[in-house]
Amino acid sequence: MNVYEDLEKIRKTRPLIHHITNFVVMNDSANITLSLGASPIMAHAKEELEDLISIADAVYINIGTLDSSWIESMLIAAELSGKYNKPLLLDPVGSGASKLRTNVSLKILGYGSVKILKGNSGEILSLYGQKGAIKGVDSLSEGNMNIVEELAEKYNLTVISTGKYDYVSDGKRNAVIKNGTEMFGKITGSGCMLGSVISSFMAVNRDYFVSSVEGLLTFEIAGELAEKFSSGPGSFRENLIDSIGSIEEKHYAMSRVEFL
Repeated sequence: MNVYEDLEKIRKTRPLIHHITNFVVMNDSANITLSLGASPIMAHAKEELEDLISIADAVYINIGTLDSSWIESMLIAAELSGKYNKPLLLDPVGSGASKLRTNVSLKILGYGSVKILKGNSGEILSLYGQKGAIKGVDSLSEGNMNIVEELAEKYNLTVISTGKYDYVSDGKRNAVIKNGTEMFGKITGSGCMLGSVISSFMAVNRDYFVSSVEGLLTFEIAGELAEKFSSGPGSFRENLIDSIGSIEEKHYAMSRVEFL
């Protein structure tokens, strides 16, 4: 695995990442995608989804702010991703907090077009069938590699469970990423921005276990770099976007990843 080689590929080819994401962090998700080197588009209208997904290099669905029209668009996007063979990342934000969020996530998974499922440990546990692991959009539990691996096998995709440590499995290969900073928990939308970064790697490397690990390492290392220059959450948010854009090959020496 050569993370920097794929990062350079993103910077050279500028893959188009189609986002259906939430109002809270739409701007940050677009900016971190641009800073990484990819090209974001935020489009939700069902009337234009086929035109845009057909030319996208990856699709990212984030269910953070749901309503009936957005749900319809998300389901259409899941179907179109399969039709056009576009890799799809699903972020089931708040799954487990309400029946609606859990059911929408399961419906999207049911299309079979999701290649990467990324959520905090509570969201992942809710899709495994365990209740009470989520409060709002915040996890009340730690990750569990066995559950991550079982979900990956069940849905035939790569699953990422984020937290103090990040757990990744495609049902055959497992990894734990130990990079990161507590500052991620002090800003809104760090997980959503992570989804944009992983989607960008997914667009250039269709080994989705590898691209998941690559995106996680890049984002977590950028967070560690940003923390060094930050006086608080506000400056950290700005420095995170800057750090993503200035990652160099030498920075990957900071990687703390275990393949199991």
